[in-house]
Amino acid sequence: MAKKEKSEQTLTKKVWNMADVLAASGVGFTDYIIQLTYLLFLKMDSEKESFGLGSSIPEGYKWKDIVNLDGNDQLKKYEQILEDLQKKEGLIGSIFTQAQNKISKPALLKKLIAMIDEENWFFMEGDLKGAIYESILERNGQDKKSGAGQYFTPRALINAIVDVVQPKITETVVDPACGTGGFLLAAYDFMKKQGENDQDKINFLQTEALRGNDITPLVVTLASMNLYLHNIGTQSTPIRCEDSLESEPQQLVDVVLANPPFGARPQGSVDISTKRGDLIVTTSNNQLNFLQHIMLMLKDGGRAGVVLPDNVLFADGAGETLRKKLLKDFNLHTILRLPTGIFYANGVKANVLFFEKGKETKDVWYYDYRTGIKHTLATKPLKRSDLDDFVSCYCAGHIEERKESYSEENPNGRWRKYSAEELLSRDKTSLDISWIKDKDDLEDVTLKDLFSTIKEKSFNISTAVEKLSDLLGGIV
Repeated sequence: MAKKEKSEQTLTKKVWNMADVLAASGVGFTDYIIQLTYLLFLKMDSEKESFGLGSSIPEGYKWKDIVNLDGNDQLKKYEQILEDLQKKEGLIGSIFTQAQNKISKPALLKKLIAMIDEENWFFMEGDLKGAIYESILERNGQDKKSGAGQYFTPRALINAIVDVVQPKITETVVDPACGTGGFLLAAYDFMKKQGENDQDKINFLQTEALRGNDITPLVVTLASMNLYLHNIGTQSTPIRCEDSLESEPQQLVDVVLANPPFGARPQGSVDISTKRGDLIVTTSNNQLNFLQHIMLMLKDGGRAGVVLPDNVLFADGAGETLRKKLLKDFNLHTILRLPTGIFYANGVKANVLFFEKGKETKDVWYYDYRTGIKHTLATKPLKRSDLDDFVSCYCAGHIEERKESYSEENPNGRWRKYSAEELLSRDKTSLDISWIKDKDDLEDVTLKDLFSTIKEKSFNISTAVEKLSDLLGGIV
């Protein structure tokens, strides 16, 4: 075990040191990772072929065709390989999706190729090489300058969600906005322990059980490589470069795990209402569209754990319609309220909605991991142990045994249930509920938020005064 840890630390340090060398010459961390991905795939394919296991790369585009070249010859050959391999189908096309070289100096490219050539990667244990790559993606996700954080969900949160959803090795698991594949990998790690010595189940897990989509080509490359290094999709990647919202689900699935992108749909995106006839509601709200897409792609009995922003809990119109649908046609049994400071964007308020298709909601259990909770990415990042109490309260596999920690004697208990009847009677079926009083709440309010609140309340007061004046008919 110590040897494995040392190898991981040594190799990770070597890869990071190369990042620093390239950064000093103006090559950003994200650009470095993507070039590392291309070259690593070529090297591993070469190693695989040397052991008589065949090659996925056509002649003239292999590791041997660039490794011994120098200077501009090496640079030009590398760029030719990227240009041509992106046109291939299947795994190759996914790894090299819209591939471009970002290392313009031949000497730097030579250094990177030499570093990769020093190691044997293909027969390195999947957990080891996968962990090295994951650690690089995590570092990139936490780098605010790179902007890659938008593709990164805290691993501690992912692991807690998977631990309570408990995907089975015989089930299909999909992430329609997969980023670099964090949810799929966590599900894989959870599911493979159930395979024991059943090779048929392991084969199903590695080739058919997992699927993901993402709209960003760079991310599709990273996710495909991430899974490939964990021995998933070694012949045909389960990751597709697609806008999940544009098409009706082609196949219903058992489990959906996702953290869809917050904010508006990218400019130039297709109006999905013109392409889909299965939508529950028509809306431009990106999060509500992902929510209804996930609701529609589940089998009866299928379940989901989805990270969504606060507005999904209280938005009127389409939001209210979807919430009523969730309560009446799904079992929306759990909502985990998350604190700020765990995502790359400051001030993001999010929740995890857990629901099952085909059963009516009786009670919604809330876990408030927000009020009074302080996290920052730099000094106090979220740890898996921070969510131990939530996982314990959830009672995965026996939720009928749940017990509230909230009571009149303990009004600050974080685990509390509300009946579906009570929630349906709330104004606009709002699910935005909190009950714990936090004396330090004002510390989390930015000046912008404060002014926004003041303006909103001023408007409401002004509107109320006008209505009262009309009612009084000028008496006062």
